[in-house]
Amino acid sequence: MDSLKIYCVTNKIVKALSEVEYEIGWVGQEKPPKNYITCNNGDNIFYKEKYYSELTFHYWYWKNQLNVNNNEGWYGFCQKRRFWIKENFSQETVNKSNFKESILNIVPKKWEGYDAIVCKKIDVSNVKKMKILKRGFRSILKEPGILFDKNKCTIKLHFDMFHGHGNLEKAANLLNEEDRKDFLDYINGRTSFHPHIMFIAKKHIINNWFNSLFPWLERCERIFGFDNLRGYDTQRLYAYLAERYLSFWFEKYTKSLEWPWILYEEK
Repeated sequence: MDSLKIYCVTNKIVKALSEVEYEIGWVGQEKPPKNYITCNNGDNIFYKEKYYSELTFHYWYWKNQLNVNNNEGWYGFCQKRRFWIKENFSQETVNKSNFKESILNIVPKKWEGYDAIVCKKIDVSNVKKMKILKRGFRSILKEPGILFDKNKCTIKLHFDMFHGHGNLEKAANLLNEEDRKDFLDYINGRTSFHPHIMFIAKKHIINNWFNSLFPWLERCERIFGFDNLRGYDTQRLYAYLAERYLSFWFEKYTKSLEWPWILYEEK
């Protein structure tokens, strides 16, 4: 049976994982527990953590750890408060008493024939009209039908409303030629995506993904920089861009399977 190693990336201590066999990657500014893996050494971008969030650890892992282990099993990432779970559990059934039992820790037989696992999608087409009027006014001027047709409430519209109007399209135009048009079609035509920069894959898939992602984000930095990124909307802009691109890239380049995940708040 293939092995499975999951890295949970966090900037806070995750007590819920104290008895779970997950590796924990630290991107916080404070001193981490001794058993947490830091990413401010070796080849790293820790100075960008404020804007890249969990991608800070992803980059460090790619550059310093991915090829160290010769094991050809599955490797994946989750994040603070969001965890992979076994298929027989759900958001409604996981609680403090069964959390450890619910966490995904072995490779299910259902993964046979796939080379990547992605989060079950979230739908962005159910935005309330008042929210669209408040945050999507510029989009409404261009396409009034947004208010009446859920199919027009696309990934791009959602990004325009919450992370800066036009930012996703500007970033998409910096992709390599083989992906640019496909990604623009994706964000303009889809109303759901795989969230949270969470995935599980084999090493060669991970390497290909990061080889595509990080050079693109570096090109995006030339447009967006860092100085004007602030607040919920844009401070973590590069993570938000990566989240949408991951959904597209894994659908295009891998044989991926959607898998359940939960939002779990520690009490």
